[in-house]
Amino acid sequence: MELEEAIRTRRTHKAYGSQPVDRALLDELLDLARWAPNHHLTNPWRFRVLGPAALARLKEAAGPEAAAKLDRAPTLVAVSVTQTGDPVADEEDLCAAACAAYIVLLAAHGRGLAGYWRTPEVLRTAEGRAALGIDDDEHAIGLLHLGPARQDQRPPERAPAQDVVAYLD
Repeated sequence: MELEEAIRTRRTHKAYGSQPVDRALLDELLDLARWAPNHHLTNPWRFRVLGPAALARLKEAAGPEAAAKLDRAPTLVAVSVTQTGDPVADEEDLCAAACAAYIVLLAAHGRGLAGYWRTPEVLRTAEGRAALGIDDDEHAIGLLHLGPARQDQRPPERAPAQDVVAYLD
C-alpha cells in the first residue's frame, strides 16, 4: 500500500474479529514506532501489550460499564510517554509519543488490520495506571485497539485544506 493511500484510507474501527494480532507482527509495528521524530532521540514512548491478566486488572479499575469497551478488539496496547518535569521537553516528548502511536496505527492499516486510538478515563485514574504499571513519571496517552476489521468504514468528511492552512508573510 502506498503511503498516501494508507493515510487517506485509515479509519477508526470499533468492531473487530476475534483473532489477536500475531506477536511477530505486533513486534514489527512497535519496531516501526521507534522511528517517530523525537528531540535528542529520547525515545520517550512506552508501549504495553495487554495480556489477559493486565486486561482483567484494567477492566476492574474501569468498572463494569466502561469495561465492556475494553473488549472491542482482540489486542490492546497501552501507550504512555515519560515525563521529566521540564515543560518544553515534556511537550516535545508528548508529541513524539503521539507520532509513535500513529505510526503503529498506520502500519497496522498497511498490513490489513483495523485500529482505534482511545483515551479512556481509566487511564487517568490511579487504579488504571497501577493496573498497567504506569509510573508516576509517565503520562498515559491512550489505548490502541488492534485486530481484524469486521466491517468497512466510510471516509469521514474532512475540512478543505484552505480552511485550516494559512501562509504567513
